[in-house]
Amino acid sequence: MLVLLILLCCFLQLSASEQIAMKIVEEPSSYGWNNMWDQRHRTEPNEPKLTMRVAPANFSGPQHLKKFWNECFKLDDNSYSYEVCHFSNITQQEKSLRWNPYHGILGVYQEWEIENNTFVAMLYREGDRCGTSYRRVRVVFACGEKNQLTNASEPSTCHYQITFVTPYVCHPHSMLVYPTLSKELQLAWDRLEGALYQEEVTEKGYKKKLAKIFESAGYYLSLSMKKELAKKAKEEEKQKENEAKGEFDNLAKCSEEYNKLKNEVEGLRTLLALRGHEGTEHNDHNSTAKSNNSSPAAQIPTH
Repeated sequence: MLVLLILLCCFLQLSASEQIAMKIVEEPSSYGWNNMWDQRHRTEPNEPKLTMRVAPANFSGPQHLKKFWNECFKLDDNSYSYEVCHFSNITQQEKSLRWNPYHGILGVYQEWEIENNTFVAMLYREGDRCGTSYRRVRVVFACGEKNQLTNASEPSTCHYQITFVTPYVCHPHSMLVYPTLSKELQLAWDRLEGALYQEEVTEKGYKKKLAKIFESAGYYLSLSMKKELAKKAKEEEKQKENEAKGEFDNLAKCSEEYNKLKNEVEGLRTLLALRGHEGTEHNDHNSTAKSNNSSPAAQIPTH
């Protein structure tokens, strides 16, 4: 009966408007990664799973850094535990005894920061919500004897910086941009340098055209791409919030949730039937035992 009432309510609301509001069950929403891009962020059974708001950008940058693609490194300080998965995402776990310590995603890999023909830092954006904005991280590189995270800070609210030390950036040319470009893009940069030298382009125009070259190489995200990613992330976030409230915006989703509920109810009915059958057998067994104990033969003493 419960299933039929829910189905009737669902389809009546569909005919009244395009928005379908159906209350399924009160449960905590699962925000914050356990998805198709990275299976590393598995949490404890009772903790919500972490979910990236956007997909990471494709690998880009110096080829010798590709060995770190999706390899994760951890850093612990007195208050937090950090995990950096290069070219994927960065998470933070608060070390606190309060009832809801923060455990979430600080950012998802999107692009490089480039200065003076040098890859300076990897930029991770579109992390978990922080007030009216979203968390972001800047990962800088430093030369060292082994691969490790050495420092994490928060220069401004919800804007983080983490230092990754590695011997792979110790060579003075290891992080140069020009050698990593295709011949076509190198030629475009050469011509742009010539135009700047001949004062055929302003400094501002030069930087704008150079940024286009980096976009073509996949080192920068275009402004339109950034806006599209942010828009899509907000739409999916809103959809998850509505689903957590039992509200659906299409018939297919409504039907999917109805079928899930129907299967759950059928499972409960089967379980109750099995337990009822076991209870009946148990009562029959007890009645037989009592009947045997109360018979005259059972009461004859033995010597």
